[in-house]
Amino acid sequence: MCNQVMDTQSQPPKADEETEKERQNPEVCNVVRAVEEMGSEWKLIILDDLREGEKRFNELKHSTGASSYTLSRVLEDLQEDGLVENRKEFEAPVASYYTLTEKGDALCPVFDALDEWGGAWA
Repeated sequence: MCNQVMDTQSQPPKADEETEKERQNPEVCNVVRAVEEMGSEWKLIILDDLREGEKRFNELKHSTGASSYTLSRVLEDLQEDGLVENRKEFEAPVASYYTLTEKGDALCPVFDALDEWGGAWA
């Protein structure tokens, strides 16, 4: 299942090619779709950081080391993906809080497994 090598330089497959790949190897396609949804290293860093619980924007900025621009962009992407939700408080001091959604929280066992694998093999 994991012996396939993906060509990252090629164009995205056409819809009929995706169907053929899914038909031939549905388990691999689930892994590929999951990795594609995660997308970037910053998404992984922020999702992993939010496993600790709800955090304010500046707390995330400090704990991840992301710039304000990067953090804003990635948090917006994660919200669009349904992995993170934003709760705003408008009373002084105004604040935005970020937390994992149910979908994002479902990734916790995946992060645990990757952490264990990375500790042993990476």
